[in-house]
Amino acid sequence: MNQITALDDSDLSFPPVELALEDPDGLLAVGGNLSSERLILAYSQGIFPWYQDDLPILWWSPGTRMVLYPEKLHVSRSMRKVIKQSPYRISFDEAFDQVISQCAELRLDAEGTWITSDMQKAYITLHKMHFAHSVEVWEDNILVGGLYGIAMGQAFFGESMFSTRSNTSKLALIALSKQLQDWGYQLIDCQVPSEHLESLGAQEMQREDFMKELERLRALPGKQGPWHFERESL
Repeated sequence: MNQITALDDSDLSFPPVELALEDPDGLLAVGGNLSSERLILAYSQGIFPWYQDDLPILWWSPGTRMVLYPEKLHVSRSMRKVIKQSPYRISFDEAFDQVISQCAELRLDAEGTWITSDMQKAYITLHKMHFAHSVEVWEDNILVGGLYGIAMGQAFFGESMFSTRSNTSKLALIALSKQLQDWGYQLIDCQVPSEHLESLGAQEMQREDFMKELERLRALPGKQGPWHFERESL
């Protein structure tokens, strides 16, 4: 039986992802901190943090990963109609702090948030370093939907999304997928399987295959610097 590794603040290294538990699926390590160096190393190895305020930091690498190839995004007929009639403005990296705050707030209302205050601070720091990015959907000057995640090489690790208007989180994902495709990005990591993601074209990938893809993609050049612009069309 695999044992959970307790991380030391002075040592950034993680155990091999193959040692992650089967139950709960993907739990690999506990403890450590949310320093930028540790988070960057974690994502480069297919590991992400996911925990609640009353728990220590938990680090995960699920045996089955949900991924979306940008060019395979499925846009339904009803969603194409929404896009055609959309009154919304879509931007990138215009309001990262607001997006992650909204994601945390909505999760808290629903079932308790894993986007703790420490997590928010850590990802805002990564945003300032141009690793973390956001997509915003605006109705006039009101933020009504969006998502955020981590970019590394030609892979994007989706973390969370929110919507306060119907379909606005989907609009953010569609905008992200099309923009990443324009830039040559090849994969969006959606972390864990869900029927919602599957309906959008995401598919399951075994950890071994995901790690091979990640090793290849993280070595390729991605979009550098801030992604601060508006997308004119979907």
